[in-house]
Amino acid sequence: MPIAAICLQIYDRQASMTQGGSKTTGMTQKIRIKDIAERSGVSVGTVDRVLHNRPNVSRPAREKVEKALKEMNYQPNMYASALAYNKQYVFYCIMPEHASIAYWEEIEHGIAKAVELRRDFHIEVRTIYYRRLDAQSFAKSYAQCLSQNPDGVILVPAEQAITRTFTDQLHEQNIPFVLLDSYIPELRPLSFFGQDSFQSGYFAAKMLMLIASDEKEIMLMKQTKNGRVGSRQQASREEGFRHYMKEHFPEVRITELDLPMDEERQLYDGILEDFFARNPQIHHCATLASKAHIVGEFLLDTGRSNVQIMGYDLVGKNVACVKRGSISFLIAQHAYMQGYSCVETLFRSIVLKKEVRPINYMPIELIMKENIDFYKRDSI
Repeated sequence: MPIAAICLQIYDRQASMTQGGSKTTGMTQKIRIKDIAERSGVSVGTVDRVLHNRPNVSRPAREKVEKALKEMNYQPNMYASALAYNKQYVFYCIMPEHASIAYWEEIEHGIAKAVELRRDFHIEVRTIYYRRLDAQSFAKSYAQCLSQNPDGVILVPAEQAITRTFTDQLHEQNIPFVLLDSYIPELRPLSFFGQDSFQSGYFAAKMLMLIASDEKEIMLMKQTKNGRVGSRQQASREEGFRHYMKEHFPEVRITELDLPMDEERQLYDGILEDFFARNPQIHHCATLASKAHIVGEFLLDTGRSNVQIMGYDLVGKNVACVKRGSISFLIAQHAYMQGYSCVETLFRSIVLKKEVRPINYMPIELIMKENIDFYKRDSI
């Protein structure tokens, strides 16, 4: 028996019947290709061509089949069709290089889990890394990706201009892509997964000021390279953070501390020692990235128990500082779920031909000493 016929035999529909004024639902009726042919008055081969959108079908015949499908409430089983098709799908993930940063690692674990669960559909995800804030590195990564003609792409965007050079080519080649971490609607992605960065920063300021409402000055720690923060996401968080402060605590001064990216702990300690010696009045600090532990560990090592910090992400060192008391709270991003959902979205769109939600904001969750041991980062 042809594969198409086998698949059609497991297609089913839910029928509703009314008998004696009562309505019974949930009855299942199998629709065979023969049934559709009889209903529409055409051959089995014609029905097969219409169902699989093949050529050589006259317009009147196609209209008859489509009418019959509508009358019979035909619903194709896309899972069965995809399995029968037995195609190999290769997705590419383009993301920043990282050593051991929990946020990116959890994204990769989520991706791996989605691939494992969809292994029957022959899905593979290949990852290409680029150096953050390095346009040439990003360009090299996307050129490598395009050369492999992927079925879909998961993309952590770099600067908008160079990212658009890549995404324009994806659109030209009809390759769908999902944005991860930073949302740039102008790029017209298939979907996006990540936090609403502005609202996340706004929320961070609100939580910080619950414990710092009597302060006259707070510190905002940033890490930059050539004067730029690592991502659009962090820039949007800062906008939200400052917006809240301007609305509710305009009298509180925000003093910035810039720590260069990718330097040694000894250098950071020297900068922090100088900063707190010059600013003994500061007791509350915030960072809108994942390395709050740089300040947290310094506070613990120097015995400054009167200074608190908040930050992002359940990096192992951040977690240790929360438990030891130098970090008041962290904001979690559900990175594992983000990675998993990106693959699942490409799967649903490309393999199952289903509609997907274009914007998917992750929860903004507050993690503290009291609940950090119960927070499940790898749950779906």
